[in-house]
Amino acid sequence: MQQSKQNYLHGAAILTLGVIITKILGAIYKIPLGNILGDEGYAHFMVAYNIYNVFLTLSTAGLPVALSRMISEAETLNRPMQLKRTFHVALGVFAVIGLISSLIMYLFPTELASMMDEVEAAQSILAISPAMFMVCIVAAYKGFAQGQSNMTPTTVSQVLEVLVKTVVGLVLAWYLVHIGKSLPVASGGAIFGVTAGGLVALIYMILYKRRHYPDQVVADPDVPDKPGQIVKTLLKIGIPITLGSCVLSLINLIDAKLVLNRLQTAAGFSYLDAKNLYGIYGKAQTLYNLPAAFIVPFTISIIPAITSLVVQREHKEASAVAASSLRVAALLFFPMGIGLAVLSGPIMHTLYPTGNEAGPGLLLILGVAAIFVCLAQMTTALLQATRNELWPVWSMIAAGLVKILVNWVLVGNPDVGIYGAPVGTLCCYIVMCAMNVIFLKRKLREPLPVLKCLIRPLVSSLIMGVAAFAVCRGLMMVLGSGWKGTAVSMLGAVVIAVLVYLIAAVRTHAVTAEDLRLAPYGEKIAKWLKIR
Repeated sequence: MQQSKQNYLHGAAILTLGVIITKILGAIYKIPLGNILGDEGYAHFMVAYNIYNVFLTLSTAGLPVALSRMISEAETLNRPMQLKRTFHVALGVFAVIGLISSLIMYLFPTELASMMDEVEAAQSILAISPAMFMVCIVAAYKGFAQGQSNMTPTTVSQVLEVLVKTVVGLVLAWYLVHIGKSLPVASGGAIFGVTAGGLVALIYMILYKRRHYPDQVVADPDVPDKPGQIVKTLLKIGIPITLGSCVLSLINLIDAKLVLNRLQTAAGFSYLDAKNLYGIYGKAQTLYNLPAAFIVPFTISIIPAITSLVVQREHKEASAVAASSLRVAALLFFPMGIGLAVLSGPIMHTLYPTGNEAGPGLLLILGVAAIFVCLAQMTTALLQATRNELWPVWSMIAAGLVKILVNWVLVGNPDVGIYGAPVGTLCCYIVMCAMNVIFLKRKLREPLPVLKCLIRPLVSSLIMGVAAFAVCRGLMMVLGSGWKGTAVSMLGAVVIAVLVYLIAAVRTHAVTAEDLRLAPYGEKIAKWLKIR
C-alpha cells in the first residue's frame, strides 16, 4: 500500500509533533536522571553519550540525507526499479558501517574513555555500543521513507525509541543507585536505555516497510544503475555531508576533553570540581539542544522537497520553498532561544535545584547560541538540498577551529572557567552562519532573502523576551525566590510569553498566509488570525 506524499510543511508538522513528544519524554528521562546520578554521575553519562554521538554522526549524518535525495530523484523521474535497488544497496552499506562502529565501542570502551580523561565512563560506552548497529539500520529505513516525503514512520520510530529509552534507562539507573552500585555502573544502566530503544525502533521500521512498501511487480520496469554506481553516488553525496557533521561532533568530543583538561591544568580546579562543572554544563546543554531538535523536522522535510524541484529545474519555486521554510523555522527558534536566555535562572533553579551555581549563566549564553545553531542547521540543509553539500564542510571546519581556540583561551582563564565553553559555542555558530549565508548568496540560482525572512520573527521574539523577563521578575517579587515561587513564576512567565509572542507574530506579519496554506488546517488558521 503506497503512502501519499506530504508537502514539506505537512511533513515538518508530523515530525514536529514527534519532536514535542520525544522532548517531553526526553525531559522525563534526562532531568530526573541528572538528579539521580548527580553532577558527577551525569558527567560519566555525558562523556559516553558524546562518544556515541561521534560514531552516530560518522555512521548516519550524511548517508540518510544522500539516500533521501537519491530516492526522491528516482521517484520524481518515475524509476521504480532504481528506487528499489538504491534502498537495498544502501541498507547493506548502512549495516556494515553500523557493525564496525558497534564493534569498536564494544571492544575498546576503556581506551575510548581514557582518551576523554574519564575512564569511569567505560561501562557506559560498553552499554550503549549495540545501539550503533541498530540505529544505522533504522537510518536506512528512515531515508527511504523521507525520500518519498513520508515522515510518519520516522516520527513513530523516534517516539517508540525515546519511550523505551526513558522507561528502561530511568528504571535501571534508579534501581542500581538504590541497591548501592557505583555511579559508573548506574550511568551504564541509564544509557542502556538507548540500546533498548534502538531495538524497538528497528523492529517497527522493518514491519512498517513490509506492510506499506512491499516489493511489487512493475509492468514496464526501468533499468536501474549497477550496485557499484549506486554506492559511488551514495558516498559522493553522503561523504561531504558526513565530513561536515563529523567535524562538529569531533570538535565537541575534543571540546569535552579540552574543557575537563583546561579546568584542571590551567584554571586550577580539582578533578572532582572539574567533573561537577562539566556535569552542570551538560545539563544546560540538554536544554540548549531543545530548539535545534524542533528545527530538524524542517531540515529533513525540505531536502526531498527542494531536490525534487531542482531535478525538474524549477529553481524559482525551489527558492520560494527555501524562503518559506526559513521563515517558518525562524518563528520557532528565535522565541525558544531568547526564552532560554531570559529565563535561564528560573529554569535551572527549577529543574536542577541542587545543581552547581554556574548553571544559569551557562544556559543564558547557550540560549543565545541556540539561535545560531538553528540558523546554521537550516542554511546547511538548504545548501545540501541544492546540490551544494561540500560548502557547509568548510564553514563547519572554520567554525570548529574557532570553538577550540576560544575554549582553550577562556576555559583556561580562572576568572572565566567553565563559562568559556558556551562562549566558544556561540562564536562557533556565528561563524558558521555567516559563511553559510555567503555561500547561499553565491551558489543559488535564485536569490534567497535571508534577512527579510528573519527580521520579523526576531522582532516578535524580542518583544516576547521582554514580557517574559518582566513577568517572571514581578511574580518572584510576590511569591518569593524559593523553589516553589521560582517554579510558579517561570511557568507564569512562559504562559504570558506564548500569548505575547502569538500576538506580536500576527501583528508584525512574521508569517504569511501562503506559509500557512501549506500547513495542516492552515487556511482556517489564517482566516481565524486574519492573516492575508
